[in-house]
Amino acid sequence: MDIQIVKIENPNHLNLILGQSHFIKTVEDMHEAIVSTVPGARFGLAFCEASDVCLVRYSGTEPELVDLARKNAYALAAGHCFIVFMKDMYPVNVLNTVKNLPEVCRIFCATANPVEVVIGETEQGRGILE
Repeated sequence: MDIQIVKIENPNHLNLILGQSHFIKTVEDMHEAIVSTVPGARFGLAFCEASDVCLVRYSGTEPELVDLARKNAYALAAGHCFIVFMKDMYPVNVLNTVKNLPEVCRIFCATANPVEVVIGETEQGRGILE
């Protein structure tokens, strides 16, 4: 197994949530959950698929945050991971909502601190190591 460290690019020290999910509809469900929980929420999110062509799906309400989430998702390139960047809100505002989505398996971190992610890669693919 190859082990790599991927630094999350977060130049403005925004709050973020990094987690794992199992369903391609994660982006749509998470977007809806966040805007339903925090009216006027300013965020961007991206999710790495783990099968077929392994697309990165993304959405949000702030184009620059969507771009940042998408850029970090491509850097991680780890199946089933998602990342959400938030502006003018905190993870605590949406964390329970996100955790309660049926497709969310786990939350790795929710922070504005610098984040490095340990990635394991085998012939089968890439994943986040805990």
